[in-house]
Amino acid sequence: MRHKKLSIIIPAYNESKTITQVLEKILSTPLSDTEEGREYPIAKEILIVDDCSTDNTEEKVKAFIHTHPDTSIQYTKLPRNRGKGYAVRTGIHLATGDVIIIQDADLEYDPADYAILLQPILSGEYQIVYGSRLLNKSNHYSYRSFYWGGRLVSFITSLLFNVKITDEPTCYKMFDATVLKSIPLTSNRFGFCPEVTSKALKRGYAIKELPIKYYPRSKKEGKKIKWRDGIEAIYILFKYRFTKI
Repeated sequence: MRHKKLSIIIPAYNESKTITQVLEKILSTPLSDTEEGREYPIAKEILIVDDCSTDNTEEKVKAFIHTHPDTSIQYTKLPRNRGKGYAVRTGIHLATGDVIIIQDADLEYDPADYAILLQPILSGEYQIVYGSRLLNKSNHYSYRSFYWGGRLVSFITSLLFNVKITDEPTCYKMFDATVLKSIPLTSNRFGFCPEVTSKALKRGYAIKELPIKYYPRSKKEGKKIKWRDGIEAIYILFKYRFTKI
């Protein structure tokens, strides 16, 4: 048996305050797969794509790699700022794992949830799993506008594609790598989420949602998404619902 590998794509822009803690959490999270009654570890491949940060994100990452020489961490710095979607697409191209997940470089999402999200993919039941913040009733949001904006985008997704999606804008999107690499993506900014969702649903893939933990940060702490990104998300959903792909 060839042991499975999880590729963790981290798009980062000016995340020097949190990137080290995120990497520590990822490395400390045990992952395993079971076959014929035996448990096998799942390897982790961490792909950090720095979207031309202007702070000391690069120094923090390189120092972490230096002190963890036995880990599989690949650092790529883009020559100019292109947006989260472009950074994610770069990571997808570099990924060599069997499964791929997107991980923000802040501390809003907990890598301990990887194990839960992996199970439907490892079992072969699903090829796409989203971590839903809405399904975990203990979560809270830093801004009501983000909460209702996410609900609106999710409602429109469900309506357009005749599915039930509670948290379309979630960062934690996990894919069978073959499936994700087969979907042509073009978005550079936050449009990655609605684009990949639209194109996956249009191809007939079912998306499994599971509850995850969420620790929202404020704009002062570095939250970058804005209201106009929600408008763009809705536009992209309509565009790919009614455009031949």
